[in-house]
Amino acid sequence: MIELPSKVEGKQFDLYDLEQKLKPIGYSIGGNWDYDHGCFDYKLNDEQGYQFLRLPFTAVDSQLDASNCTVKLGRPFLLSHQYEAGVDVQGEAGNFSASFNQFQEPVDKDDSIPSQCVEDGKALVSKLESLLLPD
Repeated sequence: MIELPSKVEGKQFDLYDLEQKLKPIGYSIGGNWDYDHGCFDYKLNDEQGYQFLRLPFTAVDSQLDASNCTVKLGRPFLLSHQYEAGVDVQGEAGNFSASFNQFQEPVDKDDSIPSQCVEDGKALVSKLESLLLPD
């Protein structure tokens, strides 16, 4: 994990409005959210594992699934997951088990991040600042 300090850190936004700005430029809501926190992910690379720019946020005034939820942005960071090549994990006991075992665990959850992804992440943070912060 590599943190990328940004001017967006600590800023508050309406979650719906934030989604409307970030999704068209390639961000998606990460699967690791809860009612009071979550993140937007931008996939940088998926050739030898996965590298993401992650923009964490926390709910300020309500739960994330409520309308008009305000969120506070955290510090963006780069994240890399390396998966074992050629392994396709099958469910162990039919459909019920498959619902829990359908994704392979990363070999290294904190894999090294290629220098090009670091540069791309820094450029994405600059783009975030331009998009979200008025001059």
